[in-house]
Amino acid sequence: MSILSAAVDVLRCFSSTRHDVTVTDLVSLLGMPKSNASRLLRAMRDEGLLETVGASKRYRPSLLLNQVGQIYRFAASLIDRADAIVGRISDEVGHTGYISVRRGADIIGVTAHPGRHALRVVTAIGDRISAFASSTGRALLARLSDDEVRQLYPDGLVPPSGTAPQNLDELLARLARVRREGYAESHDEAVRGVRAISVAVGDPATGDEVALCISFPAAMASPQERLAIIRSLSEGAAEIAALTRDPLFIPIRPSIAETAP
Repeated sequence: MSILSAAVDVLRCFSSTRHDVTVTDLVSLLGMPKSNASRLLRAMRDEGLLETVGASKRYRPSLLLNQVGQIYRFAASLIDRADAIVGRISDEVGHTGYISVRRGADIIGVTAHPGRHALRVVTAIGDRISAFASSTGRALLARLSDDEVRQLYPDGLVPPSGTAPQNLDELLARLARVRREGYAESHDEAVRGVRAISVAVGDPATGDEVALCISFPAAMASPQERLAIIRSLSEGAAEIAALTRDPLFIPIRPSIAETAP
């Protein structure tokens, strides 16, 4: 048994009814020799995984583990909340919904809700696409400063289509519009024949950010349906932003959504 697997076994001993353990507990629960159990608990304490309870010989999970647990809970919560909202909107409008995250200059889809219409837009989960050439990517890039965006593209852009931003100046102009209007839109960019509308929201406690997106064949959505999608995404993201106290979230103004092309 490796030291890592042994440490994992110790962590699994903790539960809602067992908040701390002793050497004797490990001997009983894991069948571990007393000397090994003693050395393991001390090593886990020295590495910051455990801490002693006062001056006793009892050990409990450390503050570090608690912080990691909090980060996981918040991160999962952000994706789960966003996914629930996109799933609801996808059911209402019949088009495909996505939750995406940014990794550097790329966007990765992490959840999807295929639409019910005969013409469905579905991109494989886990595929990477260029952030600058997608509505999800621009919704998330707009949360950065212009200087941070420039640092992501030191060699400029390689646009996948004529409707994507052709250079850095054009990208920055589009991001400025996203910051004004609260949503991003793409048409025939990373995926030909596809239109998509996205909004982004984050959790300042963890630094996690996600984009909520509805995508559809470009010829299918009427102006009224497009406006309804924008409003639904913005309202759903606003619910999350209120819970996470996201200072970067920008609610849309109906007048902007109604007049945007």
